[in-house]
Amino acid sequence: MGSCTRRHFLLSTCFLQLITIIERQVFDFLGYMWAPIFANFLHIIFVIFGFYGAYHFRVKYIITYLIWSIIWIGWNSFLICFYLNVGELDRDSDILNLGTGSVSWFEVNGYGCKPTYPTNITSDDPYRPIRPEHVDDCLLEYHLIEVVHSGVQCFLATLAIIGSIMISYIFLDEDDRFDFMNGDAKSPQHTVVHPIFPTPLDYYYSLV
Repeated sequence: MGSCTRRHFLLSTCFLQLITIIERQVFDFLGYMWAPIFANFLHIIFVIFGFYGAYHFRVKYIITYLIWSIIWIGWNSFLICFYLNVGELDRDSDILNLGTGSVSWFEVNGYGCKPTYPTNITSDDPYRPIRPEHVDDCLLEYHLIEVVHSGVQCFLATLAIIGSIMISYIFLDEDDRFDFMNGDAKSPQHTVVHPIFPTPLDYYYSLV
């Protein structure tokens, strides 16, 4: 029962991660934020690894997912610091858009936002998007929305780490028992190991 409960916990966490990261990926595409787009794509792949590992009792997939979850927390922690201008980080820089000049979609499209664009538009790069001089009446500023997105991902990744550790411990413990008992037919990922050398009783049953 404990194994099933922890397995369902990890599967539910993976499902929530897929829903939230797909939602985030959509808005990052709308804002042409290329670095987060690539990171989100990798995250989707590793979450699928974790889901597959938990569903089919594959410890290696779960451990891979566990390691990625730690990296994912680090990435989202960087995003939180970036949007809050921690230290020398500047959210108006081109780190996340890879030099394209794009910015979060929520800057001008957030609920209630009213952007004011410059009247005299001069730019050395005609393909670089024009940012507003200021944005008023936003219910929540764009950088705070991005911080909330990253905070949710950190929270779910923490749950994923806890679930991965618990379920990996159970599977590895079952493997140790299986090796000690020379096989356990009740274990979902194992089959009974038959002895290499047949006994006289086996020979008798084969004749019968």
